[in-house]
Amino acid sequence: MTVRAYDWIAHHARTNGGDVATVDLHEKRSLTYREFDQRIGRLASWLRQAGVGRGERAAILAQNCTDFFELQFACARLGAIFVPLNWRLTVPELRFIVGDAAPRVLIHDPEFAEAAQALRLAFPETTLLARCGATSDYERALASVEPLPAAAWEEVTHDDVSTIMYTSGTTGHPKGAMITHGMTFWNVVNLGMPAEISSATVFVAVLPLFHTGGLNCYSNPVFHAGGRVLVPRSFDPGETLRMFADPEVGLTHFFGVPAHYQFLLQHPDFEGTDLSGLRVAGVGGAPMPVPLLEAWLARGVALIQGYGMTETSPGVLCLDRRDAARKIGSAGKPLLHTETRVVDERGVDVPRGEMGELWVRGPNITPGYWNRPDANKASFTDGWLHTGDAARVDEEGYYYIVDRTKDMYISGGENVYPAEVESVLYQLPQLAEAAIIGVPDERWGEVGKAIVALKPGQALSAEQIIDHCRENLARYKLPRYVEFVEVLPRTASGKVHKPTLRQSFGKV
Repeated sequence: MTVRAYDWIAHHARTNGGDVATVDLHEKRSLTYREFDQRIGRLASWLRQAGVGRGERAAILAQNCTDFFELQFACARLGAIFVPLNWRLTVPELRFIVGDAAPRVLIHDPEFAEAAQALRLAFPETTLLARCGATSDYERALASVEPLPAAAWEEVTHDDVSTIMYTSGTTGHPKGAMITHGMTFWNVVNLGMPAEISSATVFVAVLPLFHTGGLNCYSNPVFHAGGRVLVPRSFDPGETLRMFADPEVGLTHFFGVPAHYQFLLQHPDFEGTDLSGLRVAGVGGAPMPVPLLEAWLARGVALIQGYGMTETSPGVLCLDRRDAARKIGSAGKPLLHTETRVVDERGVDVPRGEMGELWVRGPNITPGYWNRPDANKASFTDGWLHTGDAARVDEEGYYYIVDRTKDMYISGGENVYPAEVESVLYQLPQLAEAAIIGVPDERWGEVGKAIVALKPGQALSAEQIIDHCRENLARYKLPRYVEFVEVLPRTASGKVHKPTLRQSFGKV
C-alpha cells in the first residue's frame, strides 16, 4: 500500500502557528511555525522557477543554519530531493558528489563562494544562490516570490526519495544513501518515544546538519512534534553548558557523539553547571567509553545510548535510561519498527554472547545508493542491510556494538576490537583523546598501536599507558606501541577518522 507523506510544518502553522519553531543562534533570528511555513513556501516557489521539479536535486553547502531545514521542507513540497553537502570536503571531493547528484541549484555560504564557483564551472547547469544575512541573494530570492500554494504542491509518498546523503568515503568515493520520506517518518516514530519528544521539547542541534545525526537526532523528530530547534553555527562546549543552565533558554534535549560529551566534561565550567533541566541527553555515532558514561552518570545525567547509521535513517538500537547504569556500555535493544540480527561470515545467526556482524531490516532502511547498483548488491541480503559493525547480544537481549568490523584487527589469530581497548585507555584521567589501530607485526600478524593526546599540563609515558592496559586487558589486546599527538583527526560528525590514523601511523 502506498502511503502519502504529509507536511509537518504546514500542519503546525495551522494549529500552533505562533509557537517558535527554530532559532538561528548565529543570525539571532527566531521563526514561529507560521513564519517558518511562509519562508519554506517562498523557497519552494523560487526553486520551481529555477527549474527544480519532481525528482530534481537541490544542494546546500553551508555551516549549520536554519536554511538547511527550509531547503529540506521546500524540496518535499516540490517532490524534489534535498542534498546536504559536507563543507569540510575539498573541491575535488565535492566535485565528485555534485557530479553524481547533479543538483539544479546549489545554495552556499559566502565563505564557500570559491568552492561554489569552482563547482559552477564544472557543472554550468547548476544555479548558485548565496546565503547569509538580511541582504543576501537567498533573502532577496525569498522576497521576490509568493509562497507556493498548497494546491501546487507535488503529492509525495513514503516511497519517494527525499534526501541523498553522502556517507564518508573511507575507501574510494563516497556513496549517496537514498533517504525516503518513509524512512524519516519511521525514524521520527522510533526515536520520538524513547527520547520523550513533544511540543514542549527545546533541542539544540550541535551535530552538522549535512549529517544524518544533525538532521534526525533529534531535529526532525522535534519538528514533527511541534517543538523548538536551536541551531548554533558550530559546537562550543562553554556556550552549550551555558544553555544547559539558562532557564530562559529552557533546553530540554541534547544529542552528541562521544567527543561532544568528552569536550563538555573537560570544560572548566562542567562541574559547576546546573544540568537539572536536561531531560534527555542522547549519544551515538561511535562506541561510548564506559568512563565517560560513568562521569556523566555521576552528575545525574543518564545518557541514552543508541546505535544507527546514515542508511538506517539513523535509529536502530536504543538503551532506555532506566537501564543506563545496569547495562552500561550497551546500545540497548532494537527500536519499535526495526529488525536486527547478528550473523557470522556466512550470514548465519550466531549464538547469544558471540560476536558477529549486525544486520538490519525494516521500513527505516535505505532502498539503496544513488547510481550505485554495485554497492546495493554488496550491501543487502534478502532485504537485510549489512552494517559492517561487529556486535554481540547478551542473555537479556541487549546489544553491544563492539566496533566497526573493518576497524578490527587480528593479533595472533585473535580478533581485537579497538573500541574495547580505547574504553580502557579512557580510564586514565590524563588522557584527552585516544584511538587504537592495528599495525603489521612479523610474529603476530598485527598488533595494536595507541595514538593518544594528553590533557594540557598532564604527563604520561608510553610504559605507563601499556602497564595500565596490562592490568585491564588480555595480553593479545595490549597495544605494543604508543604515539603521542596534539589532537586526533576527526570527521565532520566528530568521529575519530581511522583511515587518517592508519595513513599517518600505520607503519612500525
